[in-house]
Amino acid sequence: MSKQELKKNRIRKGDVVVVIAGRDRGKSGKVLSVDSGAGKVVVEKVNMIKRHTKPNQKVKQGGILEREAPFAVSNVMYLCPVTQKPTRLGVRTLDGGRRVRFSKKSNDSVE
Repeated sequence: MSKQELKKNRIRKGDVVVVIAGRDRGKSGKVLSVDSGAGKVVVEKVNMIKRHTKPNQKVKQGGILEREAPFAVSNVMYLCPVTQKPTRLGVRTLDGGRRVRFSKKSNDSVE
């Protein structure tokens, strides 16, 4: 196992994150997919690239398409819904043994 595989990632699909590094710094969007093995996330309408594609079954027209490219998970932070600021996430165990994520800034649980 590599070091990257052992790293815990608390960002999940559907979370709203803000970009903290790179050319799109300051932009925010919803996470579309997470690749924990490679440590990458795809964020909606952020890190857009142009893709030159031939016509095929999926894309009848072909041409230049714009789509999101993956980001390193270290370049994004969870956007706290209470404070509207980037925050770290922690994990706490409730009385029933259920584990929930919580915002370190506002101390509220995240669901």
